[in-house]
Amino acid sequence: MALYAIGDLHLSFSADKPMDVFGPQWERHYEKIEENWKKHISHEDTVLIPGDISWAMHLTDAKEDLEWIAALPGRKILSRGNHDYWWTSLKKMKRAYPEHIFLQNNHEQYGEFAICGTRGWICPSDSKSNMHDEKIYKRELMRFELSLESAKKEGWRRIIAMLHYPPTNEKLEPSGFTDLIKQYGVEITLYGHLHNSNAYGAGIKGVIDGTSYELVSSDYIDFKPKLILP
Repeated sequence: MALYAIGDLHLSFSADKPMDVFGPQWERHYEKIEENWKKHISHEDTVLIPGDISWAMHLTDAKEDLEWIAALPGRKILSRGNHDYWWTSLKKMKRAYPEHIFLQNNHEQYGEFAICGTRGWICPSDSKSNMHDEKIYKRELMRFELSLESAKKEGWRRIIAMLHYPPTNEKLEPSGFTDLIKQYGVEITLYGHLHNSNAYGAGIKGVIDGTSYELVSSDYIDFKPKLILP
């Protein structure tokens, strides 16, 4: 049993949204993901997928993409990304796709760890941030704390967090997300969202204040699920 992570699958089996417009590395990227997934992941493993899963606009439109993920080996835990417009209430998603585990104001167990998370958002002082972003940022902070608190109330002391957005701004300054990560003693924080070599540096990496930060957007990890815990 092992824990892996890969974000930003950007699947579009039922929509005309080719990813190779973002660079040649994205050409038929889903084939690379599938090949690497089947090569390294067994049915006993768990895979964390922190957002930007499908380009679908509605839950029913995401059917082909989510079924493609379901057919791959392992247990999957999904959280929302900024392009996951199909994402709706937990009740609706669980009813439509019971084979998946969705994180939204809750947590999930993996061995000795609680898996917590939320989408996240652009952090303050980022060059792309505006007043509208600040409102969403504060709302995502509340959702992140709800997830962390749900784990704490059940007695979980070891926590892994999955966000879609990086938990800092492009200057790698502390934020409300890093404050919560430190407050709840999160051991590992995974995130995606950043694409192409000119953006990778805008994400916090390495061990800081006792937390290991990992960028797991699919192109950054060469479309190969990253081993988090052996």
